[in-house]
Amino acid sequence: MLNVDFRRMFTMPLFYIMLGISVAVPILILVMTTMMDGSVLVDPQTGEETVMEAFDNAWQIIGIVSGGDASDSTSAMSMDMMSMCNINLLYFAVAVLVCVFTAEDFRSGYAKNLFTVRAKKTDYVISKTLVCFTGGALMILGFFSGTMLGSAISGLPFEMTGFNIGNLVMCLLSKMLLISVFVSIYLLMSVIAKLKLWLYMLLSLMVGMFLFTMIPMLTPLNASIMNVLLCLAGGILLGTGLGAVSNQVLKRTSLV
Repeated sequence: MLNVDFRRMFTMPLFYIMLGISVAVPILILVMTTMMDGSVLVDPQTGEETVMEAFDNAWQIIGIVSGGDASDSTSAMSMDMMSMCNINLLYFAVAVLVCVFTAEDFRSGYAKNLFTVRAKKTDYVISKTLVCFTGGALMILGFFSGTMLGSAISGLPFEMTGFNIGNLVMCLLSKMLLISVFVSIYLLMSVIAKLKLWLYMLLSLMVGMFLFTMIPMLTPLNASIMNVLLCLAGGILLGTGLGAVSNQVLKRTSLV
């Protein structure tokens, strides 16, 4: 089942579209914000002026440095467009990947045929979790690649303040492992909603917004091995717990 799911994902056009978007988005964000740096926007109703500010370096779109000086733009960013338009948006994109991938199983009858031949629903949950986690991790790497290219095009510095290359690697690993937590949540919603794609997307966005503020704290730029272990433990615990719930939902509900 795992081999089949990997084959299906790597032959699914949506996966490559999502991967391409993951690479293109940081390039567009970095280039556009750099071009608009210093521009003044005037509110026509109040006359209040807002000065657009670009990223100061390449790493702000990846994360922030926790415990740093609040005056350091790398360590603390206000809740503006730039603080929201970063790599953490991929956790919403993963919801789309899990949603469409799982919904297709029920729409096409693949899930029903699969379970008719006495396949275990536990194996189905494990397989979907591992495959979607792999897809999300590749999207993280794609975003990082786009960040490097976009920063080079925009002329942003690659100076590391408050962290080093080892911390950056730990940060990326933490973000990849944290995806497993979201995949487990999204998968549970998908087996509950099944063909009701609109309901699944609504629930996923609600959960994503609720957990969004936790991501920078768990995966800062100056991440250590403790952040990696924490995200790994969270992925295993929630993956096991929510996976068991998903298994029970499949056992007790209709497959359509």
